[in-house]
Amino acid sequence: MSHPVLLVIAHGSRDPRHAATVHALTQRVRAERPGLRVETAFLEFNAPSVPRVLERLAAEGADEVIALPLLLTRAFHAKTDIPSVLREARARLPRLHIRQADVLGPSPLLNATLGRRLREAGVRPGDIPRTGLVLASAGSTDPEAIAVIAEIARELRHTGWCAVRPAFASASLPSTEDAVRALRAEGVDRVAVAPYVIAPGRLPDRITAGAEAAGADVLADVLGPAPELARLLLERYDEARVLTGASSLSA
Repeated sequence: MSHPVLLVIAHGSRDPRHAATVHALTQRVRAERPGLRVETAFLEFNAPSVPRVLERLAAEGADEVIALPLLLTRAFHAKTDIPSVLREARARLPRLHIRQADVLGPSPLLNATLGRRLREAGVRPGDIPRTGLVLASAGSTDPEAIAVIAEIARELRHTGWCAVRPAFASASLPSTEDAVRALRAEGVDRVAVAPYVIAPGRLPDRITAGAEAAGADVLADVLGPAPELARLLLERYDEARVLTGASSLSA
């Protein structure tokens, strides 16, 4: 019995760094699990689109696809955009079984990726007790997504940082700049900014600009094609496979 195809669905961006980072991540996933077919599609701005990839897979004889949103929280794209695209594809391609996997976050593997990027940016274990951390996400109008970011910030506070503040590049407050300045006002001498975003683009650039404007001491890179993130994609794929099998048995 062949394994379902893993279809990684990214948002897409006009910034070419975004697609390049997504492809580097999916290539790492392939390397982590040789033999698994991994495809990449985008909701907008980049090609190939989700419908085009699914049509090609159906034409090639694939019978099962696990569509994995390359998203960190369950916000509009995960709840509305992607389900809508997949519903339309199921109607047009009835022989192709398509299942949507869960979003990536929250996960200890994401926290491990944040730690990796902060270490690469120069944060040492001895620095953490005297460093305030700004967890800077893209932002959302979805209360569930905002609550998840706030909860991650609280969890990180228990790992030794002297303070942790969530921040948002859009749709929500505080901004990265305001969060850095708030930590300074509380007397925190050293501030690190950790972008909780997967790939470069307009909103990550806004995080960078805010960190620089407020004089953050450390600015980590985006999560990118880290090995922990690749393992997380496979974890979500495996979870969806188990659910698919359970659904088939109970049908």
